Amino acid sequence: MLAESLFFSAVLFTVGVVGVLTRRNAIIIFMCVELMLNAVNLSFVAFAQVYGASGQVFVFFVMTVAAAEAAVGLAIIIALFRHRHTVNLSNINLLKG
Repeated sequence: MLAESLFFSAVLFTVGVVGVLTRRNAIIIFMCVELMLNAVNLSFVAFAQVYGASGQVFVFFVMTVAAAEAAVGLAIIIALFRHRHTVNLSNINLLKG
């Protein structure tokens, strides 16, 4: 059970990392970061099944960080879209005037 959960978590995390590194759309990158956070949550729950309930406490912390990241990230994406009219990160250069 632990090995299967950790394998699935590693696959999810890998998909998230590949998505962050290869995509240029801010919304897709945002979803891939959320996917990586969920993969970490799955690892914590899998280890909590074996080593005790302390791993589930960390899940709540990760969920809190994910909720805050979702609020701030979506606000930034909306602000970029309103200012530049695109969410494609290759077209956005904030250092230019």
